[in-house]
Amino acid sequence: MIVVMKRNSPKEEILKVSAQLQEAGFHCHLVEGTEKTIIGAVGDKSRLLNIPLEALPCVEKVIPILAPYKLASREFKAEDTLIRVGNVTIGGSALHVMAGPCAVESKEQVLLTAQIVKEAGATILRGGAFKPRTSPYSFQGLGEAGLQYLALAREKTGLPIVTEAIDTASIDLVAYYADLIQIGARNMQNYALLKKAAKTGKPILLKRGLSATIEEWILAAEYIITTGNPQVIFCERGIRTFETATRNTLDLSAVPIIKHLTHLPIVVDPSHGTGKWRCVSSMAQAAVAAGADGLMIEVHPSPEEAFSDGAQSLNPANFRQLMTNLSNITQFTGKRLAAPLQKLSTGNSNLPADHYYNENAKV
Repeated sequence: MIVVMKRNSPKEEILKVSAQLQEAGFHCHLVEGTEKTIIGAVGDKSRLLNIPLEALPCVEKVIPILAPYKLASREFKAEDTLIRVGNVTIGGSALHVMAGPCAVESKEQVLLTAQIVKEAGATILRGGAFKPRTSPYSFQGLGEAGLQYLALAREKTGLPIVTEAIDTASIDLVAYYADLIQIGARNMQNYALLKKAAKTGKPILLKRGLSATIEEWILAAEYIITTGNPQVIFCERGIRTFETATRNTLDLSAVPIIKHLTHLPIVVDPSHGTGKWRCVSSMAQAAVAAGADGLMIEVHPSPEEAFSDGAQSLNPANFRQLMTNLSNITQFTGKRLAAPLQKLSTGNSNLPADHYYNENAKV
């Protein structure tokens, strides 16, 4: 439920009401607005019998939240939540692009890719140091060495990094290096991992499960928020359906639905959502048109040589073209690209200039 305090209620009165609720077994979350403060109280409503909330002089009204999720809902917080990741803010008027390789393969690969995506306008570097793979014979990642290479790339480029934590044993190590912790689709309902990730205090990128409904997805976010960390970013990455033409079915309807039901930002991953590099640009633009706050794009200097997911990764030329297309489409969406395209530094990249500009370049 939501307890709406009267305008200009004294701080001590707000804390007093919050203390009463906590004594009755409720978990309380204060949201201070410009004019009013509300208290989000999660617990057993039957315990309110001995607390006449609406009779208190400082309480304006009490509003029940009907949705099964409470703290993530628009009923709890009407304003959009803005989430700080390093030096960027997700959820505002700027469109942020997280880009980089599916898997960290070497120091050289990560440094080169970080340079490429930054020059094209990306504001966050993505890369997997721990890789949960369907097959036990597939490349599983470099572990802490991969995290160190990502941290070095951040030092060289200034890009914050997002990387995945795959279990509770490695979460503290990932939190030490990462600016944004990714919880992958396979772990969306790993509640022990969600709660431990929340306790790191780092913002969390929560990917949608392979077969998860939107309600289940939001309830997973609720686990993080109720643990005391409100910094959750949803990531739609496609769900499993009967369709086989693409790797997954990218559910872009999730963008406006999440925006309507919650106050949290949402980004879209068209790379995993389609599994085909030729589809990524179209779906990325569609996601922006649908209202996404950002994108997660897989980029590799040489996708045909990638250790993981090369078929869905863009090469530098195609990624730069995507960023140009996004710059055009944002003129009609009310958002703007967070960073402009930079002048190419091909002399330091070890890539020929036509590798960037060949619009029809192969993967």
